[in-house]
Amino acid sequence: MSCAPVRVNAGFAAGVLFALLVCFILQQEVAISGLSVATTAAVAQWITLKQLSRDPAAMQLIKAPGESETLVASDVQRTPDIQLIQGSDNGKVVCNMEGRSRDWSETCEVDGDVRTNGTALSVTLVPASRSSERREWMISPYARGGQSLRSVTVTQLQDRSAAPPCTVTHTMPAVLFGIGGYVGNYWHDYTDILVPLFVASRRYHGEVTFLVSNIQHLPRWLVKYRALLHGLSKYEVVDMDRDAYVRCFPRVTVGLHLDKELTIVPELVPGAPLTMADFTRFVRETYALPREAPTREPGKKPRLLLIHRGDFRRFLNEQEILQAAEAAGFEAALSEPRVNGSETEQARLVNSFDVVLGMHGAGLTNAVHLPPGGVLIQVVPYGKMEYLARAEFSEGATDMGLKYLDYSISAEESSLMETLGPEHPAIKDPESIHRSGWENMFKLYLKQNARINTTRFAPTLVQAFDH
Repeated sequence: MSCAPVRVNAGFAAGVLFALLVCFILQQEVAISGLSVATTAAVAQWITLKQLSRDPAAMQLIKAPGESETLVASDVQRTPDIQLIQGSDNGKVVCNMEGRSRDWSETCEVDGDVRTNGTALSVTLVPASRSSERREWMISPYARGGQSLRSVTVTQLQDRSAAPPCTVTHTMPAVLFGIGGYVGNYWHDYTDILVPLFVASRRYHGEVTFLVSNIQHLPRWLVKYRALLHGLSKYEVVDMDRDAYVRCFPRVTVGLHLDKELTIVPELVPGAPLTMADFTRFVRETYALPREAPTREPGKKPRLLLIHRGDFRRFLNEQEILQAAEAAGFEAALSEPRVNGSETEQARLVNSFDVVLGMHGAGLTNAVHLPPGGVLIQVVPYGKMEYLARAEFSEGATDMGLKYLDYSISAEESSLMETLGPEHPAIKDPESIHRSGWENMFKLYLKQNARINTTRFAPTLVQAFDH
């Protein structure tokens, strides 16, 4: 009888301990889940805001007294975006489809016995033993959705009997991406391919093969960026459209993931975190750029580069702007980036300057070659275009370690005043043009030129010089 109370007390204690353990586990799961949801929601919101900026009719501009304009998105909804099929010995396929509903990137990570077929443009996971089901995904190899590139078929087989035999076996992983969409535009070259490719492949330290589709869209692209590609991979690019082999890899990343415009979200990088400053450091090392800090020597003027545009969004008084920059204390020069020129020469030219100044456009992408601590000055076209201009350059420049400044031109500085007159809705009511759709915005606000009022612009130059 003396043992009965002991058993009761021991059982009670065990019950209490079990309850405490369950409580602790639930708390940890809630905390982890909350963190994951918060992080994913933040990324989803950014992607939604960017999508809205591409569809101005869907946005709402809100301006409170004393505050700058803020882009506000409501009812951000997320669909299931991570699909995982996994077996202990059969490898795994993890597909991230979060961007599909917003016309952004989609990717798959395929680990195990992975086989690529260039003719079929397919990536196949072959199980070691019979799998429960066959699965298939269609993935765009280009980071920005809505383009006409041929999709990659990613398949998880149910058994080995349907697997194509290997003709070439690789011991390193591969990254498969496509050339198309907007490549050829300098900003899109970096935003849509080079930065996401850095994120996808840097963890392999050169031991990775690039499988590239749709090369015929712009063959010279691979030539122009050969140095950067070789900086990320020690091996020659495989032209998937002409590849007759079945290649076997231990891992293949299909598609490039675009998280933000011209920058990197460190916590979303596979492997170890990377930043945009890591990317620009990689670019400087690859091109052997000599300067890693702006000019601060006594008696030596910092240098300002004014970007010349040959079509629209031109400065109509470039010489006056150069004189104003010199009056602020800079040594100033004018340059027109060449689309088909040497990327190495262009990078070295820009790296010799401390400030890049230009109208909103692809030429401002040259900021990636500036020494950290330099300045990017973006001149924003008239017509409440700040949200678009900043979305494409502000955060990216800051993440590169640069000082970002912008200057919004007034109606009086815009060529629209002369061509349309002060009573035109584009002058009097820019928001009405935004509501009318992207096509009207582009025709009006992205095809204007500017005659900068250098007196009004002077304080921006002083800010850059003081920095």
